[in-house]
Amino acid sequence: MTKTYDIAVVGATGLVGETLLTLLAERNFPVGQVYALASENSFGKEIEFGRKTLDVEELAEFDFSKVQLAFFAVPAAIAAEYIPVATQAGCVVIDNSTHYREDAKVPLVIPEINPEAIAGYKNKNIIASPGSSTIQLSLALKPILDVVKLTHIQVFACEAVSESGRRAVDELAGQTASLLSGRPVESKIFAKQMAFNLLPQVGDVIEQGHTAQETRLLKETRQVLVKPDLPLSPTVIRAPVFFGTALEVYIETEAPLPLTQLKSVLENAKGLEVFAEEGDYPTPVVEAANNDSVYVGRLRADLTQSNGLHLWLVSDNVRKGAALNSVQIAELLVHAGLK
Repeated sequence: MTKTYDIAVVGATGLVGETLLTLLAERNFPVGQVYALASENSFGKEIEFGRKTLDVEELAEFDFSKVQLAFFAVPAAIAAEYIPVATQAGCVVIDNSTHYREDAKVPLVIPEINPEAIAGYKNKNIIASPGSSTIQLSLALKPILDVVKLTHIQVFACEAVSESGRRAVDELAGQTASLLSGRPVESKIFAKQMAFNLLPQVGDVIEQGHTAQETRLLKETRQVLVKPDLPLSPTVIRAPVFFGTALEVYIETEAPLPLTQLKSVLENAKGLEVFAEEGDYPTPVVEAANNDSVYVGRLRADLTQSNGLHLWLVSDNVRKGAALNSVQIAELLVHAGLK
């Protein structure tokens, strides 16, 4: 008989929480009892898990000793408050928030890249999942770094509004409807109008004009790839797209890397799907949304730098960039014999 695990999904009514439940069901994760947890505002609601319907329970009242594994898909402040409660009860936590990503005793894991790192969960009973842009960027850089040294990396990330949760998605939808109806827009989640616009700053500026989102992308990518000196310069903007984040990546290689070899390297990498035919390219909405791959396209040599190369990456930031990575981590834990 297959061993099953009782699990809790914290933040079950959010975008990532709902997708976690969907993927656990789709991938036949060996679950026993499943608990959907959220704040008191969601208490009493119902949420789907495969063919079942779960009652949403209040996080503050939950006894984590009832589960072996918990997924946290909540803001950092809530993670900081409740993850210690869960781990002290003997539960292993997979955290999607930013709270533990820079903790040296907590492994930051992308299963296609550093599956061996999960062994470090025993330090605190916690594994952190990186941000969505980190995941898709790292999946593309890892196979390239395996064959050539990179002397410069410039990343321009256009992140979807769903990075900021359901309220942000609702605000973009509301603003779009208002503008199409000739009504003024109201901005509560975003600093300025999001609909039909681009916001060149995501979050507060914290270091030399760079935002927390940009410095996290740098630090997380270096940590996952175990490249503390990775020469990465990121810019992160918010685009008026509901789901699906896009990255324009420019790299300079120490030794020449022909386009044919770059294409071959990427096609043989885990988690990537390459659009190599000229004139064909992936987009966040048409290809990435609701799918599990990171899509790569527009491979091309730079016009001025002899060892410069460009590539375009898109993936579903909620599904691939958050929920799926967490479920894949859980699958690694089960394979390793989570008790």
